[in-house]
Amino acid sequence: MAILSTERLIMRPLQIDDLDDVFNYSCTPNVGPNAGWKPHESKEETLEIMNAIFLNKDTVWGIEQKETGRIIGSIGLIDDQKREYDMVKMIGYAIGEAYWGKGFMTEAIKEVIKFGFEELHLAAISAYCFPFNKRSKNIIKKCNFDYEGTLKMAEKIFNGNVYDNDCYLLTAQRYSS
Repeated sequence: MAILSTERLIMRPLQIDDLDDVFNYSCTPNVGPNAGWKPHESKEETLEIMNAIFLNKDTVWGIEQKETGRIIGSIGLIDDQKREYDMVKMIGYAIGEAYWGKGFMTEAIKEVIKFGFEELHLAAISAYCFPFNKRSKNIIKKCNFDYEGTLKMAEKIFNGNVYDNDCYLLTAQRYSS
């Protein structure tokens, strides 16, 4: 499992010891709903999700702030369920609300994109967000993804609401030019 590093961040495998930090950013009212998942209600729930989604995955990382040594978010390159091509991975991410607007996620995404193209030799990386998630859209655009369009009725989230997905793609060719 690769460990990635930037000026302010370390992207590293999550461990059970990170449970408190992951719960702390996952239990707030605005982080999960912007990505389609409900705020975590207990550390037991966070542990279940960590086991299912984060732990022992080669391309899923916790985002550690170097200054504090705390996990402030997560990021990963995972299978894109909307595409049947294994050389395209979807980038998914979440970060604690206290870290919004400080450039941390843009910094992390750029490093993961670099890893995806330079180490995994991906053909493309996709990114999706709900049309109302302006912060995520801004980050995606800063990272040079091209807008592909809006997939209508793309996702039913935890509370039963159905949302569209704004779809973005960054190709290896665009990345290297």
